[in-house]
Amino acid sequence: MSTPSNAVSPDIGVVGLGAMGMGTACSLLRQGLSVIGCDISPTARAAFEDAGGRSAETPAALAGCSVVLLVVVNADQVEQVLFGAEGQGGLAAAMSPGSVVMQCATVAPSYAVALGERLAALGLVMLDAPISGGAAKARTGELSVMSSGTAEAYEKTDAVLSAMAAKVYRLGEQPGAGSSVKLVNQHLAGVHIAAAAEAMALGASMGLDLEVLYDVITHSAGNSWMFENRVPHILKGDYTPLSAVDIFVKDLNIVHATGRELKLPMPVAGSALQQFTAASGAGLGREDDSAVVKVYQRLRHFDLPAANDAEERPS
Repeated sequence: MSTPSNAVSPDIGVVGLGAMGMGTACSLLRQGLSVIGCDISPTARAAFEDAGGRSAETPAALAGCSVVLLVVVNADQVEQVLFGAEGQGGLAAAMSPGSVVMQCATVAPSYAVALGERLAALGLVMLDAPISGGAAKARTGELSVMSSGTAEAYEKTDAVLSAMAAKVYRLGEQPGAGSSVKLVNQHLAGVHIAAAAEAMALGASMGLDLEVLYDVITHSAGNSWMFENRVPHILKGDYTPLSAVDIFVKDLNIVHATGRELKLPMPVAGSALQQFTAASGAGLGREDDSAVVKVYQRLRHFDLPAANDAEERPS
């Protein structure tokens, strides 16, 4: 049963203490907010406690929070946190009326719209607030937030947004607009990573020095933010996942599902999705998304730097 609205505490809940969620939760702590982090991983919870926060094993412990951020992987996890198994026993039913759910995962815009309506029926406020910037920007409180929601939602989350973001885009008054813009971003991000991998595969197949190639392209018109950011992972032979291959299998599938809803063909995004799907099928799903280059390597059998090679190179 929901508690009275005057029982809402000033605590901020963060569900999901992965790379993005941990950084975000720690940024909130640094700004003096009272934060409870929730994750199924005991290691993640212990790390957040070491940073000065409180932790919870289950979302139910966040029922009294004034704002809860969902920094989870996908819509299925959002459903599980908010509504529980088969719509029973989730966090949403236990939160006090007037509390805010900040939905930060990449989900289909149509799902974000429907979620806002379901939460409103429970007396809750939703801020559609997908985030971008990676783990590094999350740690420094410099994320970009692509958001949409009511004036009430922004008023109640002002301190949270100020602590976690360098830029907050206010894109509309209802949930859905934020997720729509994030989907465009993910379309471009996935295409650019796949294109960067393909370009490096082309260079490697022609016998070029990949370090020199990287330097030339990053000072030329062919550069992109993703090329500049992801190709160093290839040059170091380090595929430790900062953002995994399977994330773009998920996100580009959402792009395509939305395209089907709109009857909009997207062949370029389709090609990128096939490359990420091939990488995942080859067992690379949990490696860094730059590992999509290995799909090309397995077809053409060119050399790529190995991690130990990178360690031997002078810095």
